[in-house]
Amino acid sequence: MNDNKIKFAVIGCGHIGKRHAEMISRNEDTELVALCDILPEETTGVAKFDVPYFSSVDDMLASCDVDVVSICTPNGLHAEHSLKALEAKKHVVCEKPMALKKSDCEAIIFKALQVHKQVFCVMQNRYSPPAEWLKNLVESKALGDIFIVQLDCYWNRDERYYKTNTWKGKLDMDGGVLFTQFSHFIDMMYWLFGDIYDIKGQFNNFTHKKNTEFDDSGTVSFKFLKEGIGALNFSTSVWDKNFESSLTIIAENGTVKLGGQYMDIIEYCHVKSVEKPSLPPTNPANDYGTYKGSAANHHYVIENVVNTLKNGSTASTNALEGMKVVEIIERIYASKQK
Repeated sequence: MNDNKIKFAVIGCGHIGKRHAEMISRNEDTELVALCDILPEETTGVAKFDVPYFSSVDDMLASCDVDVVSICTPNGLHAEHSLKALEAKKHVVCEKPMALKKSDCEAIIFKALQVHKQVFCVMQNRYSPPAEWLKNLVESKALGDIFIVQLDCYWNRDERYYKTNTWKGKLDMDGGVLFTQFSHFIDMMYWLFGDIYDIKGQFNNFTHKKNTEFDDSGTVSFKFLKEGIGALNFSTSVWDKNFESSLTIIAENGTVKLGGQYMDIIEYCHVKSVEKPSLPPTNPANDYGTYKGSAANHHYVIENVVNTLKNGSTASTNALEGMKVVEIIERIYASKQK
């Protein structure tokens, strides 16, 4: 064991937890020292990491010398596990969403300030080359005034995904498709254009009445606090496979569209004095067998933790930003038209 390395533990050993464990193991500045899940180790398939395995979060935190805890459990447990890690005076890396309620996010932020620890929220799509290019384009004011922003998220999630006896589809553990499937893209919109208000939403459950406790589709209109108006259209009722996640910007000096399944392609760029760039490809999506998730940029998340804790850098997605995304989603769902 190298004492110069940042020691990580991972709570939750599903697909995303294994992804965290893999990225931690590959980074020369980090060391995976423990894993935790309520399922037996042989069921989770993480024996290859060859580290102590716990079925109790409390036991793990009491037994292990850990600097950072990655929270990769079901959405509804993120707040509980983040607070336990902070209470034990550990830094936290929390998968999206940070929690399912703004009040829980506030509790996490309060505890982190109290114990002087960092909370890193995982929004790895910010690291894709098109996202970074668009961020620079917006911040440089090359687009001029922003008029209209449209976010479209159309994916497939059917009985292959919503299997019986899992947390997926349960309101208290899943929270809904904006939390589980599309929070990355709502984060992207917030990161680029800021907060929204005057939200009006219509929602429906077209194909998931038997396997979810929430609506699968919606269309939402709103205004941005800074400038411009916006719309969000989303659905997990697309037949057979994912269609797209796209962001279209109509602005004073031109029009831009990011598209593809994961908003990782510059599909259109016609902007005054701006050439469409030739960018390196975005990392392929995380492969979960039947389904693919968002872009596999978790190594950047771990690198950011290292740079922040060792070199005084800043969290790429801090706890306040994580809370804002949760709050925006809460307000979108609360806007349902009667």
